[in-house]
Amino acid sequence: MLLDIQGVTTTFPSASGIVRAVNDVSFSIDRGEVVAVVGESGSGKSVTALSVTRLVPQPPATIEAGRAFLDGEDLLALPPAQLRKRLGSKIAMLFQNAYAALHPVRRVGDQLVQTVMQLRGVSRSEARTIAHSILTDIGFSDPEDIMGSFAFQISAGDAQRAMLALALAGQPDLLIADEPTSLLDAIAQDEILTLLKQIQERTGMAIWMITHDFGVVSRMADRVVVMYAGRVVETGAAKAVLQEPLHPYSQGLIASVPAGLSHEELRQIPGEIPDLTALPSGCSFRPRCPRAFGACAAKLPGTIDQPGGRQARCWLYDTTLEAAE
Repeated sequence: MLLDIQGVTTTFPSASGIVRAVNDVSFSIDRGEVVAVVGESGSGKSVTALSVTRLVPQPPATIEAGRAFLDGEDLLALPPAQLRKRLGSKIAMLFQNAYAALHPVRRVGDQLVQTVMQLRGVSRSEARTIAHSILTDIGFSDPEDIMGSFAFQISAGDAQRAMLALALAGQPDLLIADEPTSLLDAIAQDEILTLLKQIQERTGMAIWMITHDFGVVSRMADRVVVMYAGRVVETGAAKAVLQEPLHPYSQGLIASVPAGLSHEELRQIPGEIPDLTALPSGCSFRPRCPRAFGACAAKLPGTIDQPGGRQARCWLYDTTLEAAE
C-alpha cells in the first residue's frame, strides 16, 4: 500500500456554524493504482486531497483528526520542512487550472529547471537536460520553444502538459490529478488522458484522480471512491461500481450520465447536497434517497463490507438490521 488515509476530518468556520467539508474519510491507494474519487461539487473531493497534502489553508481550515500514511510516514504529523521534501519528490499535484498554477511572469523553462534542481539535487545544466527530456516524453516536439514561453503564450492543452511536466520533475510515486481535463476542449482532454495513462503504465506511478466525469472514470480508473457531503459512501473496483453501483447515491450519479447517443431523458438526483453545518439526522443522503426507510433517519450507517472487496455506507446492506427486524 502506497497511501493509507484514516479518518481525516477537515472543518471550516462559517457564519452559520462549522462546515465539515471532510468528515471521517478513509481510503487507500496501492502502488501503480489509479483511484478515481467522484461526487458532486461540494462533496469534499478536492478538500480531501488538499488536507492530506496539508495544502488546505490553515486557517481558516482546521484538520481536526486523521492520519495519512505515505510509505509509512504520516503526512499529517510530519514537520513542515520534512513535508515539503515529500511534496514533489513522493507526491505531486496536477491542478485544474494550469494558467493559475503556472507562474505568470516566469518562463515555463525557468520554472521547470528550478523545480528539477530542487527535487533531484542536480546542477542547472543537468536540470536543463532533464527538463528537455521530460517535455519530449510528454509530447512536445519543440521543448525549447515551450521552455522559452510564458504561460499566457501557450494553449490551454499545452499549459496543462507544462503543469504535468512540473509535477513529474521529482519522479513522484503518486500524482494527485484534480479535474485535470475539465477546462479543456475534447481534443485536449483526450490528449491529456492518453498521456496520463501512458506515463502511469510506463513508470508505475499511482494516480489519485479527482473527477465528476464518469467517462474519465471508465477510461482511467482501477478503483472508485464515491463521496457525498464530506463522507465516503462507496468504494470498489471501477468496473463493478460503474456496472452495478451499490449506494443509492452512486446509482443516481451513474443514471444521470448520458449513454452514447441515446435520446432517453436523463434522470436527475432530486434536491441538493445538504448544508454541511446542519446535516440531516442519520444518513446524509436520506432526504434525496428514493430507497430511504426508518433506520436511515435514526442513525448514520457504518461502512459495510460487500463481496469483491467492495464497501457501502448504507443500511440496505446491513444484514444484522434485517435479522433484528
